Amino acid sequence: MNAREAQTLHVFDTILTLIAKSTSLSQTQQIHSHIIKTGHSNDTHITNKLISLYANSHHYINAESLLNSLPNPNIFSFKSLIHASSKSNLFNYTLVLFSRLVSACILPDVHVLPSAIKACAGLSEWGIGRQVHGYGLTTGLGLDSFVEASLVHMYVKCDRLGCARKVFDKMREPDVVSWSALVGGYAKKGDVGNAIRVFDEGGELGIERNIVSWNGMIAGFNQSGCYLEAVLMFQRMNYEGFRSDGTSISSVLPAISDLEDIKMGVQVHGHVIKMGFECDNCIVSALIDMYGKCRCTLEMSRVFEGAEETDLGGFNALVAGLSRNGLVDEAFKVFKKFKCKVKELNVVSWTSMISSCSQHGKDLEALQIFREMLLARVRPNSITISCLLPACGNIAALVHGKATHCFSLRNCLLDDVFVGSALIDMYANCGKIQVARIIFDRMPVRNLVCWNAMTSGYAMHGKAKEAIEIFDLMQRRGQKPDFISFTSVLSACSQAGLTEQGQQYFDSISRVHGLEARVEHYACMVTLLGRAGKLEEAYNMISTMPIEPDACVWGALLSSCRIHRNMSLGEIAANKLFELEPKNPGNYILLSNIYASNNRWNEVDKVRDMMKHVGLGKNPGCSWIEIKNKVHMLLAGDDLHPQMPQIMEKLRKFSMDMKNSGVSHDTEFVLQDVEEQDKELILCGHSEKLAVVLGILNTNPGTPLRVIKNLRICGDCHVFIKFISSFEGREIYVRDANRYHHFNEGVCSCGDYW
Repeated sequence: MNAREAQTLHVFDTILTLIAKSTSLSQTQQIHSHIIKTGHSNDTHITNKLISLYANSHHYINAESLLNSLPNPNIFSFKSLIHASSKSNLFNYTLVLFSRLVSACILPDVHVLPSAIKACAGLSEWGIGRQVHGYGLTTGLGLDSFVEASLVHMYVKCDRLGCARKVFDKMREPDVVSWSALVGGYAKKGDVGNAIRVFDEGGELGIERNIVSWNGMIAGFNQSGCYLEAVLMFQRMNYEGFRSDGTSISSVLPAISDLEDIKMGVQVHGHVIKMGFECDNCIVSALIDMYGKCRCTLEMSRVFEGAEETDLGGFNALVAGLSRNGLVDEAFKVFKKFKCKVKELNVVSWTSMISSCSQHGKDLEALQIFREMLLARVRPNSITISCLLPACGNIAALVHGKATHCFSLRNCLLDDVFVGSALIDMYANCGKIQVARIIFDRMPVRNLVCWNAMTSGYAMHGKAKEAIEIFDLMQRRGQKPDFISFTSVLSACSQAGLTEQGQQYFDSISRVHGLEARVEHYACMVTLLGRAGKLEEAYNMISTMPIEPDACVWGALLSSCRIHRNMSLGEIAANKLFELEPKNPGNYILLSNIYASNNRWNEVDKVRDMMKHVGLGKNPGCSWIEIKNKVHMLLAGDDLHPQMPQIMEKLRKFSMDMKNSGVSHDTEFVLQDVEEQDKELILCGHSEKLAVVLGILNTNPGTPLRVIKNLRICGDCHVFIKFISSFEGREIYVRDANRYHHFNEGVCSCGDYW
């Protein structure tokens, strides 16, 4: 090389050094062009500098092109590219480059190896990481403290804490970062013993604890569900004189929330005020969430209102807290008020409100909020859909459910297992059990929720055989049943009167599966025995329960006593329920109905007086029917619906048609001491009849009808709808409080057993 060429290369080198300080891509490209024109592009040193500049500017194509052009690349040719790709989280690319470097027999240095180890951690490829570790040991690079620290982090991220501990124990100079990573890893895994042991050993190793160390322990214990340990670690940190920061408090408050330790929560709140963290949005959100989970709604609202600025996190926590405590109307008011204040809500905000409405019986409102969400151009996610579909199913809004299904299909959400299980549940609730099965069969992956949804769907439709087949198939596929699985299969046996088979499944809960029968399972068994007329056996089962029977169990017995008009056991069950649920009017009504069915009108009056004394009224029968994309709600004795005159006229005509066909009203279900002709008039006002007739008036002949009722369908309505299904030539689906009834050609799927 002559003096002129050497001078030119020196100039280029100087210029490239200056460009590196400014990180200008355009300047890099310009000088690159000059280097090519002057014929100096083969100089390894200059090319390495260009590779470094392109890599730092994230122009990996140009950088790799230059790397490929070098006949004899060296460590510096790869070094900057490996470091930059690792820093940009392009981990696969990092490992490809590292593999090329090793294949070229170029020895990496202590700066390259940690980048490769970081890539293994980012991909959770502990197997490849172990190979890189082995390579480091054979080359002697594995003994470098920087490499060792990287290995500890990699093994912790890959959940190989034993390997991480071995590397850490061999470190000649263990540092606080590696130590914090190790103790945090143990804490996240819930390994309390090792986490505290290594944490306490830090002092013996000369490692000074810092706030990061403490926060790692607190956050790790919280994430692993060791809530008490998280709180104790927070207390210990403050006791030992470490000043907690926003991260410490944001980490311990969720643990306090799950423990529902309101006393500790109030103390931490006081600490927040003392430390001046009231303006920290993350802490405000955590405080709101904590008070909500501890059922302190007043304090929760005060925190929200007292914050100088509340972000979406605080708002979402408030809505969730109000909903969790059943204050849906208040949550809705906050939602509308906050929506007017901010430019846009995020998907969490909309989903929280949809979930709140769906879980608390405000299904129409949930559908309306979803429409507003779409108009606001906020893209729903799989959680939104999973929260919305139950609302469609609750009121049998099949058209809306299908639209949501189509939305999920267009947006590639159907592979989400929770969306799939919600679709199964929705179609089953809307009477489309065959479609629910198709969704189930097409799911690429099923979890226990999906199996339970399908079993429960079949049980609701009275298809005990199919429910049992799904329950057995689930176990053959290696999925263990849980308490919901047994509740569903026992319910299916109850709907079909399979007393012996139900008893076998009940006995297998503990004998075969090692689970403890819950109160829900006993309630199913009481229903199963009671509906079969074995009321004494049902009562004996309650008397010998190893756990305290709750309102569901006694309610199951009372309902069975109503079916079989058993006053003595009915009175026992009712008195228990009056103690457990003094404000539930349904229990009083059931006892009153038992007396009425036995013509004990004085006792009926006494029960009604009891209800008045405690300020209760009868819950009205209510039915829903979807007609032309609109859900109509009708109440028993309703005279507010605009089509009520036409409905009553049509009902009178159907009553005449029934009589002419030799079918009479079952006036036994009028539980009032009135004349026979008045009984028929009262029966005409039942909400399911009104809904069915409304559907007939507003749909084309032969169109199937789907009705939801909040109470159990009465015998007279059952007779009436069986007649209508034959007379009008329609399939009519009625979902009452117990199950689905599929009426077709004068026959019901329940076989008149419900």
